[in-house]
Amino acid sequence: MLPGKVPPEKLKELVFNHLGDKGERVMIRSGLGVDATAIEFGDTVLVASTDPITGAERNIGFYAVHVNANDVATFGAMPKWFLVTILLPEDADEALLKEIMEEIHSNCRKLRVAVVGGHTEVTPGLKKPIVVGTMLGEAKRERLVLSNGAKPGDAIILTKGAGIEGTAIIASERQCELEEVFGQEFVKKAKAFLKNISVVKDALIASEIGAHAMHDPTEGGIANGLHEMAEAADLGFKVYYERIPIAEETRKICEFYNLNPLALISSGALMIAAEKGKAEEIIKALKFNGINASIIGEFLEDSNKRLIIQNEEEKTLEQPPTDELWKVV
Repeated sequence: MLPGKVPPEKLKELVFNHLGDKGERVMIRSGLGVDATAIEFGDTVLVASTDPITGAERNIGFYAVHVNANDVATFGAMPKWFLVTILLPEDADEALLKEIMEEIHSNCRKLRVAVVGGHTEVTPGLKKPIVVGTMLGEAKRERLVLSNGAKPGDAIILTKGAGIEGTAIIASERQCELEEVFGQEFVKKAKAFLKNISVVKDALIASEIGAHAMHDPTEGGIANGLHEMAEAADLGFKVYYERIPIAEETRKICEFYNLNPLALISSGALMIAAEKGKAEEIIKALKFNGINASIIGEFLEDSNKRLIIQNEEEKTLEQPPTDELWKVV
């Protein structure tokens, strides 16, 4: 198999039919396009998500907190409790562990999240550290937003733009090379994309107004996120390439390394499904809070139609087999 997420057909074959007991009070189980679970506790719902950080070495603690917080927030839940497993290579020193934990501590404090447990070890065979986070949050039952809630005709809203996380990672990991080509100021701006990686505010605003579903496009970028969101709801989609914001730094880095910006890891963006009457209200509220957002397309009833229109040409948007990031880092 290729690096990155296991392909959807293999998940169906090898993973989703081995999920143990059905479980009491489980409101949504694991499936394609489902990044968290929701467990009912009376009027309150516990939302939980887990994700590893494997494609970056720098800022790994930062990524672990925010990527997992994002998944919880897409269910309309406030992230509150964090567990973390830190696996270190044999040549790691204490300074690396201190750096990772300081990043986790400071970013959890910013989100008002408590670190409540985890595990730390030196693991033979690793070439670089791996951090696996688990975020827990809670929401009122009536405020819960499910991953599979998109409906035919819903507008697809995208906040910020494509390749946010990928741009920051590549700028950090390939800093010297990129500075020679584009200059220090360009690379500094690209690395600063890291500051935009959280979608907690985006998601809580949209859920309050009335989103049907939300999804943060991580591995595989915007293209994979659209497929995952459509798969969860058994829908198709039609999007317009020219409506998808791609920052200049992202575009130039992708051109330099011959990468597809729509298939580059995009934590920091949020895809929102909402009825068209609510979509403009959501966009207005997001922009009022300093978050750019735009309608990039709509969901279709026919699940076989996964379309993108570029330069007035309509074609199928293929699901990426792997993230473009793996070609570079």
